[in-house]
Amino acid sequence: MSRAGSAVAVAGGSPTRAQACGTAAGERHTATAGVVAPECGDAPPTEHTVYDAASLTKVVATWPLIGRSLDTGLLDLDTPVRAYLPPITGDAPGAGATIRRLLTHTSGLRAETHLDRYRGNPAPLAELLCREPLEEPPGRHRYLNRGFILLGPALAHIHRRPLHELAAELWTDLGMTDTTYGPVTRSPHVAPTEQRLTGAPRIWGGVHDDNAALLGGIAGHAGVFTTAADLAGYAEHLLDPEHPLHAWLTASSTPQAPVEPGLDRGLAWLIADDGDVVYHHGWTGTSLYLAPTTGRYIAICTNAVYHGPPSPRLAPLRTLARKTLTTT
Repeated sequence: MSRAGSAVAVAGGSPTRAQACGTAAGERHTATAGVVAPECGDAPPTEHTVYDAASLTKVVATWPLIGRSLDTGLLDLDTPVRAYLPPITGDAPGAGATIRRLLTHTSGLRAETHLDRYRGNPAPLAELLCREPLEEPPGRHRYLNRGFILLGPALAHIHRRPLHELAAELWTDLGMTDTTYGPVTRSPHVAPTEQRLTGAPRIWGGVHDDNAALLGGIAGHAGVFTTAADLAGYAEHLLDPEHPLHAWLTASSTPQAPVEPGLDRGLAWLIADDGDVVYHHGWTGTSLYLAPTTGRYIAICTNAVYHGPPSPRLAPLRTLARKTLTTT
């Protein structure tokens, strides 16, 4: 699996890849390929090379913090998010979305989110988002960032602490010592991402997601930087029946909404192969696959966005990873 994955990743045009696979019992194997930052020479990646996790933020930061908040009674899945935000004045249709709807991408909120339209508006971001009309009645699955953006201030409000502090405490408890919200310092240990304008500096150490960048790099949907080693350790905790987050993973692995034939959305995670695999991707080229029934996982970090939109080029690697967990 490691050799095949390496070949697919390099062929897919990603400058660098760090991958870890293993079991809840602590068995772990790593594989790397490529060059971290061609701008800095030919240093190869390691399992500790730092990558922009992009939407893996949803399941590495926001989702476990939601689980902790449920355990302590600070949140209820079927209560509207309005209850967990500062008071909102006026009509705010989006505030009626429940925490469950936000986690399952079934809220009916607008899919398009351009936070730059709110520049100069003194109202809280959550209120501005909630005031916008729904795009459709709740219930249908549509993947969007807006719901997880709302979950960020909700978590901060109920805990009376900033999101990045809550996440840092979580990661410390989990032993994820290299995981953090950005920005991070540019170095040969940090994988750069995209050069959006010819002649302009490449994004490197700053968050790739535009909306997260407008929020200072700290958001519920994106902004986290992590490593293959930390994702492997995180997976081991999630798959360990004795760990508190394991019960939350089990609850989240129940299908909540159909996405396409053979694929459902659980609470944040995608559920495939009759529940044998749950997973999530990040736009920059990251993925985390878990097999709860066998206790195995695959964590993939790439900076495939280095060469522009990466999804088509990553498809063979991601297909291989999912197939590997279900066939071996």
